[in-house]
Amino acid sequence: MDDERESPPSEDPSVRALRAELDEGLAADRGVLVHPAFLGVLHRELRERLGAGDGTAVLLRAGFFHGLRDALRTLRLRTQADGRPGTSPFAPLVAMRMRDASSDAEDRGVRGHWPEAVEARALAGVTPAPGGPGCVLSAGYTSGWLSGLWEADVLALEQACSAAGAASCRFVARSAEVWRASGDEQATQLLEKLPFEALWTLADAAAEAPEDAPPGTVIDRDSPAVHVWGPVMVLPYGGLETAAAVEAIAHEPAGREVSVVVIDLAGAILDEGFGAASLERTLDAIEAWGAEAILTGVSPLSEAVLADLDRTHLVLRKDLPEAVAAAFQIAEAQRCPT
Repeated sequence: MDDERESPPSEDPSVRALRAELDEGLAADRGVLVHPAFLGVLHRELRERLGAGDGTAVLLRAGFFHGLRDALRTLRLRTQADGRPGTSPFAPLVAMRMRDASSDAEDRGVRGHWPEAVEARALAGVTPAPGGPGCVLSAGYTSGWLSGLWEADVLALEQACSAAGAASCRFVARSAEVWRASGDEQATQLLEKLPFEALWTLADAAAEAPEDAPPGTVIDRDSPAVHVWGPVMVLPYGGLETAAAVEAIAHEPAGREVSVVVIDLAGAILDEGFGAASLERTLDAIEAWGAEAILTGVSPLSEAVLADLDRTHLVLRKDLPEAVAAAFQIAEAQRCPT
């Protein structure tokens, strides 16, 4: 239900298709994207909705986009306007440890591993577990990151995965040209899933855009749009309008899969009268829908109002990324009750 960004009529079809794919919540909230709770459910949702092959392709492309964008931003921020070295806040989203990174690494290849194994840990809760290497988004991100640094089309291929029983998640990265010349079947299949030109076009434009808004402010609170990722919906709080939006969405086809609703209260100050009544109506609408509610972004001035609400199991989280992660954990528990 996100507002679709308009693309130029003359835009290349491959760029337009990639833009539409990333607009499915995959281009925003970069930190949440690699949270184990979110990522495990994302793997399952894509696999069930698109099949294993197409689901892998979506994760690979999303990871590549984020990695390339972060690399391009980092390179551009290293030099200030006067030519002196600058600093960059865009550390890699996926932790990487690499060796053999000499000047001719593009030709020889770089070997490394992902020490935090975030995606592998996320896959531990996915059934059925992958039969082989499964850190697709991590591989995509590493591919994009190295592509930006090397100014070439690069693919990082996972060779061992802790989710499949290996001691660590290891990869080797080479340029697309070298991979194709090697005849490696798995690398060839993955390269076919990466529209490099379109990815560079979108990542380059995103790298020029203003710095990402801080967590909790990425949603336009002046817009009636909501954000839906499978079983989780995120809705900026706007008083009675929020309750009306919940009641309307509950009757839409897209709302049938939603089981957890995150209400983002950032910037809102609730009073004991109208504000409390509006929030109560919103929570009642979510309960009538049959969904769970999570509140986030609560200001200190609103805490007293929440304490007075007649709710025994009100779930609160400090910020939006934490709330979204908790929402996916709840959704997963609902899906697989013990």
